[in-house]
Amino acid sequence: MTSDDTSGIGAGGPPPRPRPGGRTARIRAQVLDAVLAELGERGYDGLTMEAVAARAGVHRATVYRRWGDVGGLLADVLDAAGDDDWRPPDTGSLEGDLAALNHEIQDALTARPPVVAALIAASFRSAKAERAQRRLWEDRYARCEIVVGRAVRRGELPPGTGARRLLIAATAPLYHQLVLLRTPPDPALPDQAARAAALAASAGAFADPA
Repeated sequence: MTSDDTSGIGAGGPPPRPRPGGRTARIRAQVLDAVLAELGERGYDGLTMEAVAARAGVHRATVYRRWGDVGGLLADVLDAAGDDDWRPPDTGSLEGDLAALNHEIQDALTARPPVVAALIAASFRSAKAERAQRRLWEDRYARCEIVVGRAVRRGELPPGTGARRLLIAATAPLYHQLVLLRTPPDPALPDQAARAAALAASAGAFADPA
């Protein structure tokens, strides 16, 4: 729903560029674009402050002064993702919403260069990136709770259905297959995972105890 972080939780492709707003914002946009490009091409181990500065056309002293280290760069990239106006799909049904969300996640995780997957991997190597990744996921889960709320109001789900647990159950198969197992993408998986989660939820599997 993704890093994409990203569309949804960790989906929707690379984090967006910061909105324009003067020289400082332009420099930030150039640097964050360079981070994404370097990360996609070289991965975390090949990401350096010097390479980012050169690619962005910014003096490396500026990069060090503002971001401090590679972890600071990654954290700012992830925080920038929270500045977008993304909203979860609204297809008119719970299963449709979850399936559309899963397709966005799969597209983001299989995009080339693999920026979203690289950001997730980098969050395990950098404490700053890990904290920023948590902030991004919390933001995405919060935005996606509306999917469950709509389904409750339509009568598809029992009142008290736990939004976070349902969203995790619906999207987890995508991350398990593509990030953990690194298997080739299955075109049917987004719909299958959504259907299974929707059926379980409608039966009360994620309803809070009375």
